[in-house]
Amino acid sequence: MGYISPDMNIVTGVGVLDKAMTIVHSIAERPQALTQLQESTGFPRATVHRLATALESHGLLRRDAEGRFELGHGLVALGHAAQTRFPLVELARPILSQLRDRTGESVQFFVQEGTQRRCVLSLETPHGLRWIVPEGSVFPLDAGSAGRVLSGDAIDGWVESIGEREPGVASVSAPVAGSGETIIAAVSVSGPIERLSQQPGERFGDAVIAAAAELSRALVT
Repeated sequence: MGYISPDMNIVTGVGVLDKAMTIVHSIAERPQALTQLQESTGFPRATVHRLATALESHGLLRRDAEGRFELGHGLVALGHAAQTRFPLVELARPILSQLRDRTGESVQFFVQEGTQRRCVLSLETPHGLRWIVPEGSVFPLDAGSAGRVLSGDAIDGWVESIGEREPGVASVSAPVAGSGETIIAAVSVSGPIERLSQQPGERFGDAVIAAAAELSRALVT
């Protein structure tokens, strides 16, 4: 199982920005020559060339040894700056690593962005059959256990989802609380229904709650 981030489908109303980000996200999937990039985005060749070369000038894209457009080194610096200013991810990493090892399933960490949720940390299961959520992927709040947790729908400490957003995938999520019990993030365990069963909450709910609670405590110490 795999998943491609829907970021490239987001429309802000700022046409040139939307097109530029579509190009960046398309190249994030794989390096592409100009012709390939034109096909993957559906934009006119002149538009692709103009925006891709502008992004290259800003260091957000570069050319590889074969002349294809690739992600630029400037994104590394931006990513480092973002990570430094958002220490929650590194605080969560060891806790979620233990959760992944304890459950044997993939673990994700989501934060809310407006009416959506973004995966800011994703740890994969060693199983060959797995549900892959790339870091940075964006999903709606109204579908999936993590989305409903961030919307404040946690019951008994966890919310489960069985094929709700993606057929064949089950998940269970729990809220991470900040000061004043405000929900600031969601911890999730997800995977094929055949392993997580039709009742993932009963199977992994306690483990997810424990990890979320540990992270909540770490935030206030």
